[in-house]
Amino acid sequence: MEFQIQLPDTFQTMDIRTLLEREWLVPRKTRHFLRIRKGVLVNGDVKMFHEEVKSADIVTLKLEKSDYPKVSVLCGNQRFVEVLYEDEHILVVNKPFGMKTHPNQPNETNTLLNHVADYLAKDNQVPYVVHRLDKETSGAILFAKNPFILPILSRMLEKKELHRVYQAIASGIIHKNEFTIDKKIGRDRHDRRKRVIDERGGKRAITHVRLVEVDKQTNTSKLELILDTGRTHQIRVHLQSIHHAIIGDPLYAEKFTSRRLMLHARELSFIHPFTKEQLIIQTNDTLF
Repeated sequence: MEFQIQLPDTFQTMDIRTLLEREWLVPRKTRHFLRIRKGVLVNGDVKMFHEEVKSADIVTLKLEKSDYPKVSVLCGNQRFVEVLYEDEHILVVNKPFGMKTHPNQPNETNTLLNHVADYLAKDNQVPYVVHRLDKETSGAILFAKNPFILPILSRMLEKKELHRVYQAIASGIIHKNEFTIDKKIGRDRHDRRKRVIDERGGKRAITHVRLVEVDKQTNTSKLELILDTGRTHQIRVHLQSIHHAIIGDPLYAEKFTSRRLMLHARELSFIHPFTKEQLIIQTNDTLF
């Protein structure tokens, strides 16, 4: 297994040890074997860890299969995969509503992860989940195409460097143009499927809301939402807590008045960890 990455023009000169450890999050054991095997090349030449790399350098890592053991994912059907963006390392697809992101049982094959596995099988690759969407939610979702980039993307998610914009249609007329919901969310002790506002024992959750349009005829409000945190059912619980549950929500709406949950992950944006290019990826479909 070999990875070749050209450092971007904005790259700040550093030694190879720092690049592998702090920028690319290569595990300590893997770094050790790369050093022993002389598995780091810069512009085609073997380099030591104390040597520096600079912008436009081409860094090649010669890895063994044992450095990043391949996981096993059962294949579904790639016809369910709508690709929004793809390169050597990452894949963004549009998840349909009603489809789970990943299996909960070992023999499941009808989740998005299974379908993406079938799509990548032609290149002998498997997908790795970076973040999730609820089964009832549709929209853009990011997968890593190899285990090398997975910890980098996971750190970006943790540091809030993956920005997601959602669309929702909520019940009732909302009068504020912009506002923020900052309420802690915890588990519902009476229903394991649900989450509740729990200011004492919950985890902090912040949702920024922008009113797009109100429809007085249907008594609904079209919203754009941006998350500072990624708690389970965050948007759904936050909107329900201000008495504007999402239309079609089978768990949190008082009346189930739609064939689907009207919540859609419309846009995903981030700085590519290797090219440093700003990526803004939108779905082809929208709620409004």
